[in-house]
Amino acid sequence: MATEYGQGYGLPTGPGHARGVGGRRRRMPAALRAPVEGRAWRELAYVLLSLPISILLFTYAVTMVSLGAGLLVTFLGVPVLAAALAGCRGIGSVERARARGLLGLDVGEPQPLRLKRQGFMGWIGAVLKSGTSWRALLYSVLQLPWAVLSFTVTVTVWTLGWSLVTYPLWFWVLPTDPDPAHDGIQLYGDGQRSIYLDNPFEIAVTAAVGLLFTLATPWIVRALTTVDRLMVHGLLGPSRLATRVVELESDRGVVVDTAAADLRRIERDLHDGAQARLVSLAMDLGLAKEKLREDPQAAARMVGEAHGEVKTALQELRDLARGIHPAVLTDRGLDAALSSVASRCTVPVQVEVDLSERPAPAIEGIAYFTVSELLQNVSKHSRATWAAVEVWRSEDRLMLQVVDNGVGGADLSRGSGLSGLAERLDAVDGILVVDSPAGGPTRVTAELPWRAERAR
Repeated sequence: MATEYGQGYGLPTGPGHARGVGGRRRRMPAALRAPVEGRAWRELAYVLLSLPISILLFTYAVTMVSLGAGLLVTFLGVPVLAAALAGCRGIGSVERARARGLLGLDVGEPQPLRLKRQGFMGWIGAVLKSGTSWRALLYSVLQLPWAVLSFTVTVTVWTLGWSLVTYPLWFWVLPTDPDPAHDGIQLYGDGQRSIYLDNPFEIAVTAAVGLLFTLATPWIVRALTTVDRLMVHGLLGPSRLATRVVELESDRGVVVDTAAADLRRIERDLHDGAQARLVSLAMDLGLAKEKLREDPQAAARMVGEAHGEVKTALQELRDLARGIHPAVLTDRGLDAALSSVASRCTVPVQVEVDLSERPAPAIEGIAYFTVSELLQNVSKHSRATWAAVEVWRSEDRLMLQVVDNGVGGADLSRGSGLSGLAERLDAVDGILVVDSPAGGPTRVTAELPWRAERAR
């Protein structure tokens, strides 16, 4: 399994390289363009819509739950309560869609109902036992007080900012004193003295203050909607346990597929390699046996050729066994095993292993094959002149890093061998990070969970 290295990948995309549409750099700072960005207006729309929606949600939830609780003395209370929770689940779907459209928050669907038995009673039991239903009910209740607060703060700050920043355009339409010289807003007045915002300096200061409020409003709204994001994600999304179950099911599928692929590879290598040679060897020895009395010299020559075939078959079997699990890894650990792999690389490789103890055999094997495959990439695709392998432990994680000075351009998103390697690591809660700008160098870091070695 190998990945292709090429040009055009790994271009800088960090904060210092922010680009707009069409690849043009955004010259205006984020603080100045925030009030006119689409994101700010979408977040404002979300806050403004939250108040009327939350009133409806709160009214529905409290009314239906109260009705169901009141009817629990009869059988009718149970289906009414189940209907209330089912309605809250539907409301959760709408709120997730609203958060996705206005806040850009992509929240996965929660775990569906699991009916242990068919029929209406089975549905009622599934709704009442579902944690998703009760979290949606909690969201419907908690959304109202937060929506009132965020709506009040947002409308106040937004109105104040735009009113003050546009004050030079409309201050003259509000005369507050019979004296025409006093046009504008009165800040103070006690019958003897009054202060109006009417001279050029005061008007400019008022507009400047309004500009500060206007520039700050999108960030205030963004901070308020952060709480909404947390509520939607935490109460309306899938639970951490359900998410973990889905991840484990996916990882199990990857492990099964990988094991099946390895078995097919071993079968193919045996069939096309050592098995074919052994069949040929048996035929050659049969012919040599027949010629042994008639032509001893020809028989001896055929036995010599068969001896060469035996050596070749043994070497292929050793290589195959090394590919399954090298004996040097079991006997001497990662340091010796990785040094053996590095010696077969086409470029000089420096290996440094800093481990005070050995990890579990499964983690050790994954680390070995990860480094082995990365060094194969270096040999086949990187056009490097040197490489380095470093292995160390960081708290409860086993860290691997392979660096080369090749052409770079390795990319996990292209469906190459690196993506398959990342899936294998993910199956054991590992991580693969690739830093490979065009022109190199390439730095691949793998992180695996540390599990202590048991008695072998």
